[in-house]
This record gives sequence, structure tokens and C-alpha cells, in this order.
Amino acid sequence: MSQSHQRTSLPGCPSCEEPLEPGDLFCGACGYDLSVVPAPPPDRPTVAITLPARNAAPGAGGGGVPDAPGAGAVEWPAAREADSSDVPAPTHRPGDLPGVDSGGDPLPVQEPAPVRFDGPDAAGSGDFELAAPDPRTAEHPPARAGAAGGKVCVACRSGRVDTDGYCENCGHAQPRERDHMEQELGAVAAVSDRGLRHHRNEDSFAVSSTALPDGSPAVVAVVCDGVSSASRPDEASAAAASAANESLLEALPRGTHPQTAMHEAILAAAGAVNALARDGAQAPEHDPHRHQNAPACTLVGAIAAGGLLVVGWVGDSRVYWVPQDPASPPARLTEDDSWAAQMVAAGLMNEAEAYADERAHAITGWLGADAYELEPHTASFKPDRPGLVVVCTDGLWNYAEAAAEMASAVPSDAYARPLHGARALVGHALDGGGHDNVTVALLPFAVPPQGAGSAYRTT
Repeated sequence: MSQSHQRTSLPGCPSCEEPLEPGDLFCGACGYDLSVVPAPPPDRPTVAITLPARNAAPGAGGGGVPDAPGAGAVEWPAAREADSSDVPAPTHRPGDLPGVDSGGDPLPVQEPAPVRFDGPDAAGSGDFELAAPDPRTAEHPPARAGAAGGKVCVACRSGRVDTDGYCENCGHAQPRERDHMEQELGAVAAVSDRGLRHHRNEDSFAVSSTALPDGSPAVVAVVCDGVSSASRPDEASAAAASAANESLLEALPRGTHPQTAMHEAILAAAGAVNALARDGAQAPEHDPHRHQNAPACTLVGAIAAGGLLVVGWVGDSRVYWVPQDPASPPARLTEDDSWAAQMVAAGLMNEAEAYADERAHAITGWLGADAYELEPHTASFKPDRPGLVVVCTDGLWNYAEAAAEMASAVPSDAYARPLHGARALVGHALDGGGHDNVTVALLPFAVPPQGAGSAYRTT
């Protein structure tokens, strides 16, 4: 990015830290030439990536309920029990960011271009007008020599994009493929977004479907959240989601009990993340990741098969059950591996005290070579009525923590339109502040009506 060298008002001399006055050309103490100090660049907006096209209809016959597993003919033994609890959290609403030009005057009315600030002051929704003509409609000079055959900048449309993802002409950071991802199958959909504060998306997901030996369907959703304090968290989440999904698609058609298959899938995901650490151990001395924490992530997954709903997790990503009938109570089906959950379980704090503590979201379980001990959690449920399974990272549940809050955030038509519902939930998190990456998968679960009640655990 080009910078102009100018006289800059600095709090102190860059050489000796002597206090300076506005307009000083040289430091009065050491004589440092202040004209060579470049002005710090302002935060630059990043153009949001275009949403991919919808690949599949939400259900057979246009507006019908999507394909989802019902009661199957596979006979499985009873599964273990698992506890759950809900802790409410406040919702924060951002302020609007008005668009102004370089002179401070309001921008003229024009077609808005979707952009997002990378900096910490991006507290708005992330959509506002550029302080320059829309690059999609403005006229641009022809590309520089050498740009032919290379990727052209999405902002100036004339510069070549270098290997680091920045324009060599205007310095604009290019949108990454993972900034916003969507996928929809007939019976499951997922959306992942970078959020408004992070510079990259460290979440990942995998959704798929297969068939059990009796021919009944099995639907899978896996969501992973990279641990930001570790090295290569984006690679860790992608490797874990892919490995877990592949393991499930291999085990379920063989007739493996879904709960056993989920346990094995978590172990496979852990092995994939551990392999990244082994690769990093061979990195050259100058590699900035060489001495950092091993790659790590959390994982949560759900399987709908043979009339059962099986969940598995390590970390603080969650699964919620939202009945299609709004009169039925929702439920949270997972327990966090977190400091707050440990304090509550040990009886040292109540939930309000634990989750108000600044250490509340420190995780105590994760996938990675530096994990103390891998303890995959699995639980099996047998819902007696249709509902929606919400599989998400804390980037969403931070803004809808209790089961009732999550149910309120789910659109009323999400059961029939899971992709639409997943988009709406991501928007709910972005409207709340978007402080983290946001990923959610929605899995409609259909069963024949069998009486009263919501989801209950098999015993």
C-alpha cells in the first residue's frame, strides 16, 4: 500500500521519545528528521465476497419440507445420557456508520457496495458506502503490463494481486474465499461468515448425507471453530471438519451405531489436527509459526439417522433443539468444555456468577497436539416430534445463549427453508456486533407425531 511521507503530529520522537509539538520538522533533543516518518495508514475496508449461488432447492416439490430422516428400521442399543443447561446473555446493538468523503461531507446517493472494516472500530453492521466511486461502475485505466493472466484487484480493477492477497497498485486486501461460505443439501444447510471484527474466518463446516444399510437416510452436520490463540487455526478447523465428515460417511453405511460413529469421527478429526502440528515441526527456522502453540480447534456435530438424533462435541460449540411447534420447549443438547461450566459443575459458582466472569469462555477441551487429554462427548436423543437441530459456534450463541433465545432467533420457516434460516441466524450475530466468526448448520428432523413432549434422551 502506498504511503505519503509528510510532517506528522506525533506524541513523541520515534528515536528518543522526546515530546513533540505539531509541525516540528526535527526533534529538539536528538535532531531526528521527522519528515521521513510515514503517516500511519487509516483502516481500509475490505470488499465482501459475493455470495455463491444456491445449488439446491430446500425441499422436494418447491416449498415442501426438506428430506430428513424419520424412524428407520435399523435396531441400535440404548445410548447414554447427557446433561444440558442454558445461560442467558445480553444482546448488543451496533450504531450506524455514516459514509463521508475525504473532506468530511456526506457521500452522494449511489448504489451501495458491500464492504466490511477489518479494524477493531468496525462496530456497525459492515454494510455502508465506499468513500469513493463504486469500483464496479467507475471507469478504470487499463491493467498494467504483466497483469495479464493474473488476478485483478476487486477495488481498483487495474492492479495485479500478489501472492499475499494484496493489490500491487492500490494495496487493497482482496476478499478471501472463506470470508463467507454457504452450502445446502436437501436436508441440511450451513453458513459461515468472518464476522465484523476478525481479519479472517477461522471456522469451518461440513454437511453431507448418506444411507444406512436398510436404505433409510442419514444426515450429518459438523461445525469447527479454530482456536485463535493457536497457530493456523483456520487450517485446524478445516482439517477437523473434513476428517470427521469423511469418517461418518464411511461408518454409517456399514451399520455402525451413530453414537459410536460420532465418537470415532471426533478421534479422526483430532488425528487430522495433530498431523498439522507434525507438519509444523518440520518448518524452517524462520517460519513464524514454528514456536507457536500447536494448531487447535473445537468441534461439534450432529447426526439424524434411524429416528435418532446423535450429537458429539469437544469444546464450547453447541447443539440446540428447536421444535417445529413453537408451543413445545426448546433445549440445549451439549455442555461446554469451558471454565464457567467447570465452576458450575464443581458447585463453586452459580451460572450467573460463572458466566459473568472474564474467564467464562476459556475452553478446557479442544482438538490439538497440545490438548491435555482428548475426551469426546456424545449423547443420543429420540425426538417425538419434528424440530430443527441448530449446530453452531460461539460466534452465534454469544448472541442467543439460552435455548429460548436461540428459538426466538430462528425464523419461523427455517424448518422448511434451512439455508434461509442459517443466513438469518448469521445476520442475527452480525447485527449483535459480529465480534467473532459465525458458523451455523441447520438440520431439520422429521418424525411421525407420537404424542406429547419434546426431545428426550434414550436410556
